[in-house]
Amino acid sequence: MFTGIVEETGEIVGRERTKDGLRLRIAADVVATGLTHGQSISVSGVCLTVERYDDGSWFEVFLATETVERTYLGDLEEGDTVNLERAMSADGRFDGHIVQGHVDAVATVSNIESVEEGEAQRASEQPTDDEPGGDWFFEFELPAGYGRYVVEKGSITLDGISLTVADLETTEDGRDRVTVAIIPTTYELTTLSDKTVGDPIHLEVDVLSKYVERLLESRFD
Repeated sequence: MFTGIVEETGEIVGRERTKDGLRLRIAADVVATGLTHGQSISVSGVCLTVERYDDGSWFEVFLATETVERTYLGDLEEGDTVNLERAMSADGRFDGHIVQGHVDAVATVSNIESVEEGEAQRASEQPTDDEPGGDWFFEFELPAGYGRYVVEKGSITLDGISLTVADLETTEDGRDRVTVAIIPTTYELTTLSDKTVGDPIHLEVDVLSKYVERLLESRFD
């Protein structure tokens, strides 16, 4: 189990296609230190198992065909970055919310807005290093059927980041869009700073909502 509190970003430094899936080598500092074979790591919200590693330098994970098809990790190239979090220890501090690392679907970034500037960032626009740091609003379009699992002020996991829903709306054409507020620390320490409009992002809804739905279905069957 994870908490959605990203420890650091890692860099894809190797990828190998196989007949059964894809193997990725990810360079990291903190997360790659003290690893053990078979350890679970959240890679941008996807729970993967460590197969090989060089302590303090890199680790390798394998993505089965189903994982490649259900996530966008198979589209990543060398040099791309990913959010990393090790599984929560039994005596750890629970700072986020219950995150399983089981991606439900891939959502899409539909708008990015700087709170200080009050202007939406264009798809090709990235903040420069000399711009003032401030809060951001990120809007995501959810795949059909997932809006019912989201509530305002509830928890949602996007690319492995535990976030609070600031707003939820349904457009006239029936599309669900969720907005989250991003503080400077989250923006700077995760891959959100690399996102532009149109980019994919891994979605994991609050598992408690799915359990409630299942219980209610069985009650009224």
